[in-house]
Amino acid sequence: MLKTKKAILTLEDGSTFEGNSFGFDKACAGEVVFNTAMTAYPESLTDPSYLGQILVSTYPLIGNYGVPSREIKDGMSEFLESEKIHPEAIICQDYSWDYSHWDAVSSLSDWLKEEKVVGMYGIDTRALTKVLREKGSMLGKIVVEGCSDVEFYDPNKENLVEKASCKEIREYGPADGKKVVLVDCGVKNNIIRCLVKRGAHVTRVPWNYDFTGMDYEGLFIANGPGNPDFAEETVINIRKALAIGKPICGICMGNQLLAKAAGAKTYKLKYGHRSQNQPVREVGTNKCFVTSQNHGFAVDASTLDSDWEPLFVNMNDGTNEGIKHKSKPFFSTQFHPEACGGPVDTEFIFDKFLGLL
Repeated sequence: MLKTKKAILTLEDGSTFEGNSFGFDKACAGEVVFNTAMTAYPESLTDPSYLGQILVSTYPLIGNYGVPSREIKDGMSEFLESEKIHPEAIICQDYSWDYSHWDAVSSLSDWLKEEKVVGMYGIDTRALTKVLREKGSMLGKIVVEGCSDVEFYDPNKENLVEKASCKEIREYGPADGKKVVLVDCGVKNNIIRCLVKRGAHVTRVPWNYDFTGMDYEGLFIANGPGNPDFAEETVINIRKALAIGKPICGICMGNQLLAKAAGAKTYKLKYGHRSQNQPVREVGTNKCFVTSQNHGFAVDASTLDSDWEPLFVNMNDGTNEGIKHKSKPFFSTQFHPEACGGPVDTEFIFDKFLGLL
């Protein structure tokens, strides 16, 4: 029988959960959040929006299909959403030491150890999720047997967008394609893939880069981790872009930053939306879509200026899922139309944006 070390998760309210380690043996801390997705743990682990968080999988089993190749194709990882793991740790009820998949090149355990990320299994994730739902996402820390204790860490008190963003300009797609500037707040690779496969030439710039003097046809504001209040430099540049008037689209953090540039406010959700089955409705219609989501903050739609209006609304809790300008080509979504993982029902968002260029 495989011998593993004990691991203890402690929440800031004093709750403790004891399990075992299947990743790198160390202590770590972050914001404990849960995701209800049944698949796509490699995509979730490489989603920069999980930076600084301890990710709890409510689906009871992970690891059974291993980890895909990390090969780079066309300037980005072919199968993953970035080039590294971003959460501080991942927690599950049961971990499969055996894996099988046509594209698997290693086990999840080996990958976590390679990137020095904690993995914990053997706890009642239903009980843990119930605590997080009732009390809200909270700080937590995991200490693996034999490792020194650490202090609690609140990732929402620092600029995670700066950490997750690229540090230099990168180019993707055909040189003669429609010119899109993408502001990288922690972008998922599939957003870039969705733009490029539709013929766009994407210029990816750092979160605080003043792109307004560049030759571009449309602006895309990407997803990213943490508190949008720390990305004020991005908001300033978006305001300049609004004055220029070229088409603008945002996703997730991009929705929040576009709203802030338009004068609206954001707020922290009790436990966020992290799943692949969130229903949203297009405002003013009966059209409903099942979406993939990963966010802990939301736009306060009641603070939108009179020139703006909600575009989508969440059917579970009524929170904002997108905004649009009433007369100009500016719009955004809080959900992830690029999915990866999750449903692709709303990939038409990319067609709508590029159709404006």
